[in-house]
Amino acid sequence: MEIREFHWLMNIVQNLDVGLVVLDKGYRVQVWNGFMESHSGRLAGEVRDQVLFDLFPDVDRAWLERKANMVFKLNNRAFSTWEQRPYLLRFSNYRPITGSAPHMYQNLTLVPLADFGGEVTHLAIMIYDATDEAMLIRGQRQG
Repeated sequence: MEIREFHWLMNIVQNLDVGLVVLDKGYRVQVWNGFMESHSGRLAGEVRDQVLFDLFPDVDRAWLERKANMVFKLNNRAFSTWEQRPYLLRFSNYRPITGSAPHMYQNLTLVPLADFGGEVTHLAIMIYDATDEAMLIRGQRQG
């Protein structure tokens, strides 16, 4: 890969409309993209090398550790939908159409990241805003 292509990829990752967090095995933040900055109000430089549970004490630590341990040990992705757990990180709902939602509903994908030797040393968490879907389905259930 050329340096120009690498630069493009970094720009894309920073501007995705999906949250991207990379954690090491100590749950220290290594990557925090623009979506995360925008919705958490915390810049990447502020959170880098900080333990996620210290930054966000309301995260269900036991639940996340259970999910993450499966990813680290099995070298397999894991998923969670807003119906299983409404959110990992409580972000405000910012969408005008679904302004009545109390928070951003989130779908998650946890992805193992291996070193050159094949050992999983880090975990990527992708956070998708599922608020529109959640409000639509909840509205259908109530109506």
